[in-house]
Amino acid sequence: MRAHEAGALHGELGSRGPGWLRTPEDVNVILPQLWPTSVARAADGALAIGGVSVRELAERFGTPAYILDENDMRERCRDFVAAFAGCDVYYAGKAFLCRAVVRIIAEEGLHLDVCTGGELATALSAGMPPERIGFHGNNKSVAELTRAVEAGVGRIIVDSFHEIERLTAIARDLGTRPGVLLRVTVGVEAHTHEFIATAHEDQKFGFSLAGGTALEAALRIVDDGVLDLRGLHSHIGSQIFDTSGFEVSARRVLGLQAQIRDARGVELPELDLGGGFGIAYTTQDDPAAPSDLAKRIDKIVADECEALRLALPRLSIEPGRAIVGPAVFTLYEVGTVKDVDGIRTYVSVDGGMSDNIRAALYGATYSATVASRVSPAPPILARVVGKHCESGDVVVKDEFLPADVQPGDLLAVPGTGAYCRSMASNYNHVPRPPVVAVRDGQTRVIVRRETEDDLLALDVG
Repeated sequence: MRAHEAGALHGELGSRGPGWLRTPEDVNVILPQLWPTSVARAADGALAIGGVSVRELAERFGTPAYILDENDMRERCRDFVAAFAGCDVYYAGKAFLCRAVVRIIAEEGLHLDVCTGGELATALSAGMPPERIGFHGNNKSVAELTRAVEAGVGRIIVDSFHEIERLTAIARDLGTRPGVLLRVTVGVEAHTHEFIATAHEDQKFGFSLAGGTALEAALRIVDDGVLDLRGLHSHIGSQIFDTSGFEVSARRVLGLQAQIRDARGVELPELDLGGGFGIAYTTQDDPAAPSDLAKRIDKIVADECEALRLALPRLSIEPGRAIVGPAVFTLYEVGTVKDVDGIRTYVSVDGGMSDNIRAALYGATYSATVASRVSPAPPILARVVGKHCESGDVVVKDEFLPADVQPGDLLAVPGTGAYCRSMASNYNHVPRPPVVAVRDGQTRVIVRRETEDDLLALDVG
Protein backbone atom coordinates (compact mmCIF):
# COMPACT_ATOMS: atom_id res chain seq x y z
CA MET A 1 0.00 0.00 0.00
CA ARG A 2 1.44 3.37 -0.97
CA ALA A 3 1.78 5.88 1.85
CA HIS A 4 1.12 9.48 0.91
CA GLU A 5 3.69 11.81 2.34
CA ALA A 6 2.66 14.82 4.35
CA GLY A 7 4.55 17.99 3.58
CA ALA A 8 5.54 21.51 4.51
CA LEU A 9 8.57 23.52 5.48
CA HIS A 10 10.41 22.18 8.52
CA GLY A 11 12.91 24.53 10.11
CA GLU A 12 15.79 22.13 9.57
CA LEU A 13 14.83 20.96 6.08
CA GLY A 14 16.62 23.53 3.95
CA SER A 15 19.90 21.63 3.61
CA ARG A 16 18.09 18.50 2.46
CA GLY A 17 16.54 20.22 -0.53
CA PRO A 18 13.01 20.05 -1.93
CA GLY A 19 13.53 16.60 -3.44
CA TRP A 20 14.07 14.91 -0.09
CA LEU A 21 11.28 12.43 0.66
CA ARG A 22 10.00 11.56 4.09
CA THR A 23 10.10 8.02 5.39
CA PRO A 24 7.40 6.65 7.70
CA GLU A 25 9.71 7.26 10.66
CA ASP A 26 9.75 11.01 9.96
CA VAL A 27 6.14 11.70 10.88
CA ASN A 28 7.01 15.11 12.30
CA VAL A 29 8.77 16.35 9.17
CA ILE A 30 6.84 18.40 6.67
CA LEU A 31 7.97 18.95 3.10
CA PRO A 32 8.03 22.35 1.38
CA GLN A 33 6.65 21.37 -2.01
CA LEU A 34 3.22 20.59 -0.59
CA TRP A 35 2.59 23.57 1.66
CA PRO A 36 2.39 27.38 1.59
CA THR A 37 5.83 28.93 1.63
CA SER A 38 5.56 30.53 5.09
CA VAL A 39 4.65 27.32 6.93
CA ALA A 40 7.23 26.21 9.52
CA ARG A 41 7.43 24.35 12.80
CA ALA A 42 7.56 26.76 15.73
CA ALA A 43 9.74 26.18 18.78
CA ASP A 44 6.89 24.44 20.60
CA GLY A 45 6.42 21.99 17.70
CA ALA A 46 3.21 23.49 16.35
CA LEU A 47 2.92 24.58 12.74
CA ALA A 48 2.87 28.29 12.08
CA ILE A 49 1.81 30.09 8.90
CA GLY A 50 2.90 33.64 8.27
CA GLY A 51 4.20 33.71 11.82
CA VAL A 52 0.84 32.70 13.34
CA SER A 53 0.53 29.38 15.20
CA VAL A 54 -2.18 26.95 14.21
CA ARG A 55 -3.07 26.75 17.89
CA GLU A 56 -3.90 30.44 17.84
CA LEU A 57 -5.81 30.07 14.59
CA ALA A 58 -7.89 27.21 16.00
CA GLU A 59 -8.60 29.12 19.19
CA ARG A 60 -9.62 32.31 17.41
CA PHE A 61 -11.46 30.96 14.38
CA GLY A 62 -12.40 27.39 15.28
CA THR A 63 -12.07 24.25 13.21
CA PRO A 64 -12.42 23.15 10.52
CA ALA A 65 -11.05 26.20 8.73
CA TYR A 66 -9.36 26.90 5.42
CA ILE A 67 -6.13 28.82 6.05
CA LEU A 68 -4.79 30.93 3.17
CA ASP A 69 -1.21 32.16 2.97
CA GLU A 70 -1.87 35.43 1.14
CA ASN A 71 1.78 36.11 0.33
CA ASP A 72 2.12 32.62 -1.14
CA MET A 73 -0.87 33.17 -3.41
CA ARG A 74 0.46 36.55 -4.51
CA GLU A 75 3.87 35.05 -5.29
CA ARG A 76 2.25 32.38 -7.46
CA CYS A 77 0.31 35.08 -9.33
CA ARG A 78 3.56 36.95 -9.95
CA ASP A 79 5.32 33.78 -11.09
CA PHE A 80 2.72 33.18 -13.81
CA VAL A 81 2.63 36.82 -14.90
CA ALA A 82 6.43 36.90 -15.16
CA ALA A 83 6.69 33.53 -16.92
CA PHE A 84 3.99 34.36 -19.47
CA ALA A 85 5.12 37.92 -20.14
CA GLY A 86 3.29 39.34 -23.13
CA CYS A 87 0.37 36.96 -22.55
CA ASP A 88 -2.85 37.33 -20.58
CA VAL A 89 -3.08 35.25 -17.42
CA TYR A 90 -6.69 34.58 -16.44
CA TYR A 91 -7.22 33.26 -12.91
CA ALA A 92 -9.79 30.46 -13.13
CA GLY A 93 -12.29 31.62 -10.54
CA LYS A 94 -14.02 28.25 -10.24
CA ALA A 95 -11.02 27.00 -8.22
CA PHE A 96 -11.90 29.38 -5.40
CA LEU A 97 -13.55 32.76 -5.60
CA CYS A 98 -14.51 35.42 -3.12
CA ARG A 99 -14.21 39.20 -3.20
CA ALA A 100 -10.85 39.21 -1.41
CA VAL A 101 -9.42 36.80 -3.99
CA VAL A 102 -10.76 38.96 -6.82
CA ARG A 103 -8.95 41.96 -5.36
CA ILE A 104 -5.73 39.98 -4.91
CA ILE A 105 -5.59 38.77 -8.49
CA ALA A 106 -6.57 42.21 -9.82
CA GLU A 107 -3.79 43.86 -7.80
CA GLU A 108 -1.29 41.30 -9.13
CA GLY A 109 -2.19 42.10 -12.74
CA LEU A 110 -4.19 38.99 -13.62
CA HIS A 111 -7.42 38.74 -15.56
CA LEU A 112 -10.34 36.65 -14.26
CA ASP A 113 -12.25 33.75 -15.75
CA VAL A 114 -15.80 33.15 -14.48
CA CYS A 115 -18.33 30.55 -15.57
CA THR A 116 -21.64 31.45 -13.89
CA GLY A 117 -23.72 34.49 -13.11
CA GLY A 118 -22.81 34.12 -9.43
CA GLU A 119 -19.09 34.19 -10.17
CA LEU A 120 -19.62 37.20 -12.44
CA ALA A 121 -21.57 38.97 -9.68
CA THR A 122 -18.75 38.32 -7.21
CA ALA A 123 -16.17 39.67 -9.65
CA LEU A 124 -18.13 42.85 -10.40
CA SER A 125 -18.99 43.48 -6.75
CA ALA A 126 -15.28 43.31 -5.87
CA GLY A 127 -14.43 45.91 -8.50
CA MET A 128 -12.79 43.72 -11.13
CA PRO A 129 -12.62 45.73 -14.36
CA PRO A 130 -15.14 44.02 -16.64
CA GLU A 131 -12.86 44.25 -19.65
CA ARG A 132 -10.47 41.90 -17.77
CA ILE A 133 -13.16 39.24 -17.27
CA GLY A 134 -13.74 36.20 -19.46
CA PHE A 135 -17.08 34.35 -19.21
CA HIS A 136 -17.15 30.59 -19.71
CA GLY A 137 -19.96 28.05 -19.42
CA ASN A 138 -21.69 25.43 -21.54
CA ASN A 139 -25.24 26.60 -20.74
CA LYS A 140 -25.24 30.33 -20.04
CA SER A 141 -28.75 31.69 -19.65
CA VAL A 142 -30.13 34.69 -21.52
CA ALA A 143 -30.06 36.62 -18.26
CA GLU A 144 -26.40 35.74 -17.65
CA LEU A 145 -25.38 36.67 -21.19
CA THR A 146 -27.33 39.92 -21.04
CA ARG A 147 -25.67 40.91 -17.78
CA ALA A 148 -22.24 40.10 -19.19
CA VAL A 149 -22.82 42.21 -22.30
CA GLU A 150 -24.31 45.11 -20.35
CA ALA A 151 -21.41 45.04 -17.91
CA GLY A 152 -18.87 45.16 -20.72
CA VAL A 153 -17.23 41.78 -20.05
CA GLY A 154 -14.10 41.60 -22.17
CA ARG A 155 -14.77 38.26 -23.79
CA ILE A 156 -17.45 35.58 -23.79
CA ILE A 157 -16.36 32.05 -24.63
CA VAL A 158 -19.20 30.67 -26.75
CA ASP A 159 -19.92 26.98 -26.37
CA SER A 160 -22.87 26.02 -28.60
CA PHE A 161 -24.91 27.09 -31.61
CA HIS A 162 -27.80 27.95 -29.28
CA GLU A 163 -25.53 30.28 -27.36
CA ILE A 164 -24.39 31.96 -30.55
CA GLU A 165 -28.04 32.58 -31.40
CA ARG A 166 -28.83 33.92 -27.93
CA LEU A 167 -25.80 36.18 -27.80
CA THR A 168 -26.38 37.46 -31.34
CA ALA A 169 -29.96 38.43 -30.45
CA ILE A 170 -28.80 40.18 -27.27
CA ALA A 171 -26.08 42.07 -29.13
CA ARG A 172 -28.57 43.27 -31.73
CA ASP A 173 -31.04 44.37 -29.07
CA LEU A 174 -28.37 46.29 -27.15
CA GLY A 175 -26.65 47.67 -30.23
CA THR A 176 -23.24 46.39 -29.24
CA ARG A 177 -20.62 43.98 -30.58
CA PRO A 178 -19.29 41.76 -27.78
CA GLY A 179 -15.94 40.05 -28.15
CA VAL A 180 -16.10 36.26 -28.21
CA LEU A 181 -13.81 33.26 -28.31
CA LEU A 182 -14.96 29.95 -29.75
CA ARG A 183 -14.42 26.95 -27.50
CA VAL A 184 -13.02 24.07 -29.52
CA THR A 185 -13.02 20.40 -28.54
CA VAL A 186 -9.70 19.23 -29.95
CA GLY A 187 -9.93 15.49 -29.23
CA VAL A 188 -7.01 15.34 -26.79
CA GLU A 189 -7.16 12.65 -24.11
CA ALA A 190 -5.55 14.43 -21.16
CA HIS A 191 -3.84 12.17 -18.64
CA THR A 192 -6.19 12.93 -15.78
CA HIS A 193 -9.42 11.69 -14.19
CA GLU A 194 -12.40 11.16 -16.49
CA PHE A 195 -14.49 13.75 -14.63
CA ILE A 196 -11.94 16.55 -15.15
CA ALA A 197 -10.84 15.76 -18.71
CA THR A 198 -12.59 18.23 -20.98
CA ALA A 199 -11.21 17.97 -24.53
CA HIS A 200 -12.11 14.44 -25.61
CA GLU A 201 -15.00 14.13 -28.05
CA ASP A 202 -17.61 12.58 -25.72
CA GLN A 203 -18.29 15.47 -23.33
CA LYS A 204 -20.43 18.55 -22.99
CA PHE A 205 -18.01 21.38 -23.75
CA GLY A 206 -17.29 23.19 -26.97
CA PHE A 207 -17.49 22.62 -30.72
CA SER A 208 -15.97 19.50 -32.22
CA LEU A 209 -12.90 19.98 -34.35
CA ALA A 210 -13.04 16.51 -35.86
CA GLY A 211 -16.77 16.71 -36.52
CA GLY A 212 -16.50 20.03 -38.34
CA THR A 213 -18.81 22.03 -36.07
CA ALA A 214 -15.96 24.22 -34.84
CA LEU A 215 -15.21 25.50 -38.35
CA GLU A 216 -18.93 25.83 -39.09
CA ALA A 217 -19.49 27.91 -35.96
CA ALA A 218 -16.48 30.15 -36.62
CA LEU A 219 -17.56 30.86 -40.19
CA ARG A 220 -21.12 31.53 -39.08
CA ILE A 221 -19.93 34.16 -36.58
CA VAL A 222 -17.58 35.77 -39.12
CA ASP A 223 -20.23 35.87 -41.84
CA ASP A 224 -22.93 37.25 -39.58
CA GLY A 225 -20.66 40.01 -38.26
CA VAL A 226 -22.72 40.76 -35.14
CA LEU A 227 -20.26 39.18 -32.72
CA ASP A 228 -16.56 40.03 -32.72
CA LEU A 229 -14.76 36.68 -33.09
CA ARG A 230 -11.37 37.37 -31.54
CA GLY A 231 -9.95 33.88 -31.28
CA LEU A 232 -10.21 30.24 -30.36
CA HIS A 233 -10.18 28.56 -27.00
CA SER A 234 -9.13 25.07 -25.94
CA HIS A 235 -9.06 23.49 -22.49
CA ILE A 236 -8.00 19.86 -22.17
CA GLY A 237 -8.64 19.15 -18.48
CA SER A 238 -7.33 19.63 -14.95
CA GLN A 239 -4.46 18.42 -12.75
CA ILE A 240 -2.25 17.78 -15.78
CA PHE A 241 1.51 17.26 -15.53
CA ASP A 242 2.30 16.12 -19.08
CA THR A 243 2.56 19.11 -21.43
CA SER A 244 2.29 16.94 -24.53
CA GLY A 245 -1.49 17.40 -24.39
CA PHE A 246 -1.07 21.18 -24.63
CA GLU A 247 1.26 20.74 -27.60
CA VAL A 248 -1.24 18.59 -29.49
CA SER A 249 -4.07 20.97 -28.60
CA ALA A 250 -2.10 24.01 -29.81
CA ARG A 251 -1.29 22.34 -33.13
CA ARG A 252 -4.89 21.36 -33.77
CA VAL A 253 -6.48 24.66 -32.79
CA LEU A 254 -3.94 26.66 -34.79
CA GLY A 255 -4.74 24.42 -37.73
CA LEU A 256 -8.33 25.59 -37.37
CA GLN A 257 -7.11 29.20 -37.26
CA ALA A 258 -5.44 28.58 -40.62
CA GLN A 259 -8.64 27.04 -42.04
CA ILE A 260 -10.61 30.14 -41.02
CA ARG A 261 -7.99 32.38 -42.63
CA ASP A 262 -8.03 30.37 -45.83
CA ALA A 263 -11.83 30.33 -45.97
CA ARG A 264 -12.54 33.98 -45.08
CA GLY A 265 -9.22 35.82 -45.15
CA VAL A 266 -9.47 36.54 -41.42
CA GLU A 267 -6.60 35.94 -38.99
CA LEU A 268 -7.94 35.73 -35.45
CA PRO A 269 -5.75 37.76 -33.05
CA GLU A 270 -6.14 35.65 -29.88
CA LEU A 271 -5.55 32.07 -28.72
CA ASP A 272 -6.44 30.66 -25.30
CA LEU A 273 -4.99 27.26 -24.34
CA GLY A 274 -6.82 27.04 -21.02
CA GLY A 275 -5.33 25.89 -17.76
CA GLY A 276 -5.40 22.68 -15.78
CA PHE A 277 -1.78 22.85 -14.62
CA GLY A 278 -1.24 20.29 -11.87
CA ILE A 279 -0.01 20.79 -8.31
CA ALA A 280 1.57 18.50 -5.73
CA TYR A 281 -0.92 16.86 -3.38
CA THR A 282 1.58 14.14 -2.40
CA THR A 283 5.27 13.60 -3.03
CA GLN A 284 4.31 11.41 -5.98
CA ASP A 285 3.31 14.58 -7.87
CA ASP A 286 5.92 16.60 -9.75
CA PRO A 287 4.40 19.75 -11.28
CA ALA A 288 6.34 21.93 -13.68
CA ALA A 289 7.28 25.49 -12.77
CA PRO A 290 5.40 28.27 -14.60
CA SER A 291 8.62 29.26 -16.38
CA ASP A 292 8.99 25.74 -17.80
CA LEU A 293 5.35 25.66 -18.88
CA ALA A 294 5.73 29.02 -20.59
CA LYS A 295 8.84 27.98 -22.51
CA ARG A 296 7.22 24.81 -23.84
CA ILE A 297 3.90 26.41 -24.74
CA ASP A 298 5.48 29.49 -26.33
CA LYS A 299 7.76 27.32 -28.46
CA ILE A 300 5.04 25.07 -29.85
CA VAL A 301 2.80 28.07 -30.66
CA ALA A 302 5.65 29.89 -32.38
CA ASP A 303 6.74 26.82 -34.34
CA GLU A 304 3.22 26.00 -35.47
CA CYS A 305 2.43 29.57 -36.48
CA GLU A 306 5.60 29.67 -38.55
CA ALA A 307 4.70 26.39 -40.27
CA LEU A 308 1.18 27.63 -41.04
CA ARG A 309 2.33 31.16 -41.95
CA LEU A 310 0.11 32.64 -39.25
CA ALA A 311 0.87 35.78 -37.29
CA LEU A 312 1.50 35.01 -33.63
CA PRO A 313 -1.80 35.45 -31.79
CA ARG A 314 -1.93 36.96 -28.30
CA LEU A 315 -1.81 33.96 -26.02
CA SER A 316 -3.79 33.52 -22.83
CA ILE A 317 -3.85 30.80 -20.18
CA GLU A 318 -6.13 30.07 -17.23
CA PRO A 319 -4.38 28.78 -14.09
CA GLY A 320 -6.60 28.39 -11.04
CA ARG A 321 -5.56 25.37 -9.01
CA ALA A 322 -1.86 26.15 -9.63
CA ILE A 323 -2.27 29.57 -7.99
CA VAL A 324 -4.59 28.99 -5.05
CA GLY A 325 -4.30 25.23 -4.45
CA PRO A 326 -0.93 25.12 -2.66
CA ALA A 327 -1.58 28.42 -0.85
CA VAL A 328 -4.22 26.88 1.45
CA PHE A 329 -4.40 24.10 4.00
CA THR A 330 -7.41 22.90 5.98
CA LEU A 331 -7.10 22.80 9.74
CA TYR A 332 -9.12 20.17 11.59
CA GLU A 333 -9.42 18.91 15.16
CA VAL A 334 -9.27 15.18 15.85
CA GLY A 335 -12.39 13.90 17.56
CA THR A 336 -11.98 10.14 17.79
CA VAL A 337 -9.28 7.57 17.04
CA LYS A 338 -10.40 4.01 16.39
CA ASP A 339 -8.25 0.93 15.80
CA VAL A 340 -10.33 -1.58 13.84
CA ASP A 341 -9.11 -5.06 14.76
CA GLY A 342 -5.55 -4.27 13.76
CA ILE A 343 -6.69 -3.71 10.16
CA ARG A 344 -6.59 0.06 10.15
CA THR A 345 -6.61 3.08 12.44
CA TYR A 346 -9.36 5.57 11.68
CA VAL A 347 -8.66 9.15 12.71
CA SER A 348 -11.90 11.15 12.63
CA VAL A 349 -11.85 14.93 12.26
CA ASP A 350 -14.53 17.58 12.67
CA GLY A 351 -15.06 18.13 8.95
CA GLY A 352 -14.98 15.81 5.96
CA MET A 353 -16.79 15.48 2.68
CA SER A 354 -18.80 18.67 3.21
CA ASP A 355 -15.60 20.74 3.12
CA ASN A 356 -13.62 18.48 0.73
CA ILE A 357 -15.71 16.31 -1.58
CA ARG A 358 -12.85 15.57 -3.99
CA ALA A 359 -11.64 12.35 -2.35
CA ALA A 360 -15.15 10.90 -2.31
CA LEU A 361 -16.09 12.24 -5.74
CA TYR A 362 -13.13 11.02 -7.77
CA GLY A 363 -10.54 9.49 -5.46
CA ALA A 364 -8.36 12.58 -5.06
CA THR A 365 -5.33 11.97 -2.87
CA TYR A 366 -4.12 14.21 -0.05
CA SER A 367 -1.51 14.33 2.68
CA ALA A 368 -1.90 15.17 6.36
CA THR A 369 0.21 15.95 9.42
CA VAL A 370 -0.37 16.48 13.12
CA ALA A 371 -0.05 20.25 13.26
CA SER A 372 -0.32 21.12 16.96
CA ARG A 373 2.78 19.27 18.21
CA VAL A 374 5.63 16.94 17.39
CA SER A 375 5.55 13.39 18.65
CA PRO A 376 8.17 10.83 19.73
CA ALA A 377 5.76 7.97 18.96
CA PRO A 378 6.38 5.53 16.10
CA PRO A 379 4.29 5.84 12.93
CA ILE A 380 1.07 4.08 12.15
CA LEU A 381 -0.69 3.90 8.83
CA ALA A 382 -3.97 5.74 9.35
CA ARG A 383 -7.02 6.79 7.40
CA VAL A 384 -8.31 10.31 8.04
CA VAL A 385 -12.09 10.39 7.86
CA GLY A 386 -14.83 12.93 8.42
CA LYS A 387 -17.87 13.18 10.68
CA HIS A 388 -20.55 12.59 8.04
CA CYS A 389 -22.94 9.67 7.89
CA GLU A 390 -21.22 8.07 4.88
CA SER A 391 -18.62 5.30 4.80
CA GLY A 392 -17.10 7.09 1.81
CA ASP A 393 -16.44 10.21 3.89
CA VAL A 394 -12.65 9.97 3.55
CA VAL A 395 -10.31 12.97 3.71
CA VAL A 396 -6.94 11.17 3.36
CA LYS A 397 -7.05 7.51 2.39
CA ASP A 398 -3.62 6.47 3.68
CA GLU A 399 -1.15 8.49 5.71
CA PHE A 400 1.53 7.85 8.31
CA LEU A 401 0.63 9.59 11.58
CA PRO A 402 2.22 9.21 15.04
CA ALA A 403 0.85 6.27 17.01
CA ASP A 404 -0.18 8.60 19.85
CA VAL A 405 -2.49 10.72 17.69
CA GLN A 406 -5.39 11.56 19.99
CA PRO A 407 -8.58 13.58 20.39
CA GLY A 408 -7.82 17.28 20.56
CA ASP A 409 -4.85 17.12 18.18
CA LEU A 410 -4.94 19.57 15.32
CA LEU A 411 -4.54 17.95 11.91
CA ALA A 412 -3.60 19.91 8.78
CA VAL A 413 -4.26 18.82 5.19
CA PRO A 414 -2.32 20.81 2.54
CA GLY A 415 -3.27 21.65 -1.02
CA THR A 416 -6.92 22.40 -0.31
CA GLY A 417 -7.16 25.85 -1.86
CA ALA A 418 -8.65 24.69 -5.14
CA TYR A 419 -12.21 23.40 -5.38
CA CYS A 420 -12.61 22.42 -1.71
CA ARG A 421 -14.44 25.58 -0.57
CA SER A 422 -15.94 26.03 -4.04
CA MET A 423 -17.51 22.56 -3.93
CA ALA A 424 -18.35 22.60 -0.22
CA SER A 425 -21.86 21.67 0.85
CA ASN A 426 -24.13 21.57 3.87
CA TYR A 427 -24.47 17.79 3.81
CA ASN A 428 -25.87 16.54 7.12
CA HIS A 429 -26.64 20.23 7.80
CA VAL A 430 -23.03 20.98 8.62
CA PRO A 431 -22.17 24.69 8.29
CA ARG A 432 -19.32 25.44 5.87
CA PRO A 433 -15.94 26.50 7.32
CA PRO A 434 -14.45 29.99 7.13
CA VAL A 435 -11.52 31.06 4.99
CA VAL A 436 -8.88 32.85 7.02
CA ALA A 437 -6.10 34.78 5.26
CA VAL A 438 -2.74 35.16 6.99
CA ARG A 439 -0.12 37.69 5.92
CA ASP A 440 2.97 38.83 7.81
CA GLY A 441 1.60 37.89 11.20
CA GLN A 442 -1.83 39.42 10.56
CA THR A 443 -5.06 37.46 10.10
CA ARG A 444 -8.39 38.33 8.55
CA VAL A 445 -11.52 36.36 7.78
CA ILE A 446 -12.28 36.66 4.07
CA VAL A 447 -15.22 34.21 4.09
CA ARG A 448 -16.93 33.82 7.44
CA ARG A 449 -18.02 30.55 9.01
CA GLU A 450 -21.63 29.62 8.37
CA THR A 451 -23.89 29.31 11.39
CA GLU A 452 -26.99 27.32 12.19
CA ASP A 453 -28.93 30.55 11.68
CA ASP A 454 -27.61 30.66 8.11
CA LEU A 455 -28.83 27.11 7.53
CA LEU A 456 -32.28 27.87 8.93
CA ALA A 457 -32.62 31.23 7.14
CA LEU A 458 -33.42 29.51 3.84
CA ASP A 459 -35.84 27.04 5.44
CA VAL A 460 -39.17 28.83 5.09
CA GLY A 461 -41.43 25.82 5.57
